[in-house]
Amino acid sequence: MPQPLIDDYDFGVMIIRGKVYKKDLIITPKAINDEWWRIEGHRLQIADVRDYVLEDVDAVVIGTGYDGLMSVDDEVIKVFKDRGKEVLIAKTKDAVNIYNDLVSNGRKVLGFFHLTC
Repeated sequence: MPQPLIDDYDFGVMIIRGKVYKKDLIITPKAINDEWWRIEGHRLQIADVRDYVLEDVDAVVIGTGYDGLMSVDDEVIKVFKDRGKEVLIAKTKDAVNIYNDLVSNGRKVLGFFHLTC
């Protein structure tokens, strides 16, 4: 099955392939993890992404929330860039558009999406 596009996003809700998600998500080319929880809710740190560092992707898209309140540690950015991945960070509404554009153009994308705040 091809990597899914995100159908819609609004504060606290993301729809993918018609399914409604109300928790923060990790989207890989092969799976959707809706049981993702960070050590600190408004901070993305290396421990939160460690299981995904070796994913075979071209780009990493990070949605920092509706109002962009989730910060991203420099170490997270560095670990993916050191592995040759493009890293794009934006408020979640913009990150959804970036993610969909990349996937639509045949890129393999790892997405981390904070749905609220």
